[in-house]
Amino acid sequence: MAEIQYNATGRRKTSVARVTMTAGDGQIIVNKKPADVYFPRETLRMVIRQPIELAGITGKYNVNATVAGGGLTGQAGAVKHGIARAIVDMNSDLRVRLKKEGFLRRDPREKERKKYGQKGARKRFQFSKR
Repeated sequence: MAEIQYNATGRRKTSVARVTMTAGDGQIIVNKKPADVYFPRETLRMVIRQPIELAGITGKYNVNATVAGGGLTGQAGAVKHGIARAIVDMNSDLRVRLKKEGFLRRDPREKERKKYGQKGARKRFQFSKR
């Protein structure tokens, strides 16, 4: 008998995470490394655990995520989004709670592009009257 697995894709900034959830003892593996090793900051580890704790399935499912692009903060957000979507795939009754917390919404904030004739996206070069 095949093991049931739930797949989902999460995105944040320029990061994309492919998440697979299977029944297990609560291990979270990101890019073939434990989450505690891959994400050095406690805040990032807390971010990826939020949907699991909200759903009340801590220690019941293993999470295997492959994430690419962006930096660590974007990747953690992408993994969180993917986990939340996989939980809804697993149990649609939890959709309302996850949606209320905003875990199912893809965070649309992206880096604004730099404009020509300026130092950055909004910042100008110093103005000189003379």
